[in-house]
Amino acid sequence: MKIVYLGTAYPLRGGIAHYNALLFNELRSRGHDIHMISFSRQYPSIFFPGKTQKDLGEECIKVESEQMLDSIGPYSWLRVAHRVSQYKPDLIIYKFWMPFFAPCYSTVSFFSKLWCNTKVLYVCDNIIPHENTPIDTMLTRLGLAYADHFIVMSKEVRDQLLQFNSDADYRLIPHPTYNIFGDGVPKQEARQKLGLTAKNIILFFGYVRRYKGLSVILDAMPHVLQKMNATLVVAGEFYDDKEMYLRQIKKLGIEDKVAVLDQFISNEDVKYYYSAADVVTLPYISATQSGIVQIAYNYNKPVISSDVGGLPEIVDNGVTGYVVPSEQSKALADAILKYYAKNDEKKFSQNIQRKKGEYSWGKLAAAVESFIK
Repeated sequence: MKIVYLGTAYPLRGGIAHYNALLFNELRSRGHDIHMISFSRQYPSIFFPGKTQKDLGEECIKVESEQMLDSIGPYSWLRVAHRVSQYKPDLIIYKFWMPFFAPCYSTVSFFSKLWCNTKVLYVCDNIIPHENTPIDTMLTRLGLAYADHFIVMSKEVRDQLLQFNSDADYRLIPHPTYNIFGDGVPKQEARQKLGLTAKNIILFFGYVRRYKGLSVILDAMPHVLQKMNATLVVAGEFYDDKEMYLRQIKKLGIEDKVAVLDQFISNEDVKYYYSAADVVTLPYISATQSGIVQIAYNYNKPVISSDVGGLPEIVDNGVTGYVVPSEQSKALADAILKYYAKNDEKKFSQNIQRKKGEYSWGKLAAAVESFIK
């Protein structure tokens, strides 16, 4: 099968780029003729809340790409459509995670389908964004207009898709496990590397936005600290008002029990944060699915998450972690305390080892193949 994969690729950073690279290489390993076209500009700088869109660390998985798609440059959309039509693919794959890209994707798809006989597949992180605006519904309809097939990774996203297209041709395949950040290291070695000295370490990982619920875990920490000594490590770049969270930490009187690292964690350092932690928390206010869980599972780390979106489909309550009601800091604190009181880490880690094989890139690639077959 001839495939054009159109999406984020190194040197652009983040989980979307990692996902695309892993699926790209899995499809190539299965004998498909596949070509990657990436962004020359993914976001205008005025719309990007982070410090840089480039990955300044080591490239953890190799993917050659043509960097020619400008998300806000219509001329580039036509150039890319022309390039795609020259390649004459059986399938174009897009990663769809926010309506901002709808005009770009729909234009490329329209002209590619006009100039050559090809099908369009969307791999959907979200249909409705976490922080949506009134224009998002219109843009989403535009984005989905020329898609023939869909892969969704949670029931939440499936239901969102069917709201827009009740006859959508889709497959539901859970988010595969990320296995590209290197092998884990012994817990004490990782803590020494990061300068962490606490006996009990709870990890909140990834960029910080309101919907990820950092405020909820911060509110939970005083309840935790009444019963045990622990440190919360917040490792990720702030896309939200950092000062607001620092004021919350100070008001709660937990400054010496929260370690805040406001930066994008390089590929080569990811393994140290997960290896150092006893448990990973996802106190999300809204969610569809999360690559954070799949990094945690790669390192056999249990997860305590809220019960939103597709998270309960992946976090098996009482087996690989705990699931608690969203935005209830006391319930989150109780789950953390129960986890430590029952010494659940070893048991849950063993369960994760047995379970994580269900989340493979091979299953995802087979789903892609099934549409064309």
